[in-house]
Amino acid sequence: MTVRLKTGFRKLTASLAGAVVSAALAAPVAAESLADAMAGAYNHSGLLEQNRALLRAADEDTAIALAATRPILNWSADVTRSFGSSFTQGNVAATTANANLVAELLLYDFGASKLAIDAAKETVLATRQALIGAEQSVLLRAVTAFMNVRREAENVALRQNNVRLITKELRAARDRFDVGEVTRTDVSLAEARLAASRSALAGSQGGLAMAVQEYQAVVGRKPGNLVPPRHLPKTAKSMDAATAVALRTHPDMRKVQHEVTVAELNIKRAQAAMKPTVKLKGRLSVSETFNSPNYNNGGSIGVEASGPIYHGGRLSALARQAMARRDAVRAGLHITRHGVRQNVGNAWARLLVAQAARDASQRQIRASRVAFRGVREEATLGARTTLDVLNAEQELLNAQAGLISAIADEYIAAYSVLASMGLLTAEHLKLKVKRYDPAEYYNLIKSAPTVSKQGEKLDRVLRALQKD
Repeated sequence: MTVRLKTGFRKLTASLAGAVVSAALAAPVAAESLADAMAGAYNHSGLLEQNRALLRAADEDTAIALAATRPILNWSADVTRSFGSSFTQGNVAATTANANLVAELLLYDFGASKLAIDAAKETVLATRQALIGAEQSVLLRAVTAFMNVRREAENVALRQNNVRLITKELRAARDRFDVGEVTRTDVSLAEARLAASRSALAGSQGGLAMAVQEYQAVVGRKPGNLVPPRHLPKTAKSMDAATAVALRTHPDMRKVQHEVTVAELNIKRAQAAMKPTVKLKGRLSVSETFNSPNYNNGGSIGVEASGPIYHGGRLSALARQAMARRDAVRAGLHITRHGVRQNVGNAWARLLVAQAARDASQRQIRASRVAFRGVREEATLGARTTLDVLNAEQELLNAQAGLISAIADEYIAAYSVLASMGLLTAEHLKLKVKRYDPAEYYNLIKSAPTVSKQGEKLDRVLRALQKD
């Protein structure tokens, strides 16, 4: 029973791996390029949708801050039943109704509300840069998934060819053993190498299956006929040039720069909170007693000035806290600058290593192919052993596998350089996608009261987003 289960499991594993290989290597009607994979990831990514929602939430902070400078209207109404008794009047009961309308308008607050609006706008700009950073992560992951599927599929094909080749070598060794040209040792060596080759093939098939799953998770569909990219993306002429671009344009740098501005504005806001505010206030009220001719109508309007006198040191502590946070964000800018510079250097080094490995693998393949052919010819003449042939074939296999990995690593490294420069975006790559406009929603809400035509348009946009 155990033997049967193991045999059935091996057959099932082989059939599943074969199906994966066939699906990955089969050529559908339409070829799928690297740009198609990145476009698919851009449209499929939940991470981008999450960050877009966070950006819309930050946009609303601007509208919230702006609302403080507009008139504020409140109403209140109540119906009150009062009852009691007295010595002179006996039982007394009355029902009164009151309605009030209160209006308030901020006239002057030493710039506190204006600073709040500016801080909200800077936060929006910082959040937009965070969205760009998320976009870069999504696209780089798509590049990596695409190249890994190609790498694993080519490795599977290479391993399958290796199994066929060693099978022929084993058959030849057995034929030569039958006529007494070689010993049992030569046959055993070929059998051992064939078993190792089959094990390597199974490992490559497993790697391909995992690469397919990663591709589907990133792009949203299974890979079809992934055609090799035609050329590497344009990056920079040197590491210094790439670093200069990164320090200017990388979203992490720009994000922290906006955060520093927000911290500076928050210090001024904390200082403005210690100063008085001036408001215009108005009130209209109506009061009527049921079953009685008594009623009161009235109103008032006036200017109110108010300000803090003593809050137990709270306002001063808030100002000092804002300064400390400003210092922390400035230190974060310093850390981010060095991190961006280091990331460019690391990506550039990986690109150079991959390019050197590709060139070396190409030379190794040419030499190993010549050596393999020569050793095989010499073996037919009895000048080489079966082990020599197997070793030469393994050297050629290693060189071919090295070239496959070097090419995949080179493309991943090149796009990593673009990401480290802050240029791995749908706009820069000119991907054929409907690009998300981060300013569209902001332009709708920055001055849109809920009762306006613009507010109604905003509601339609929100409903459309929820449907999508």
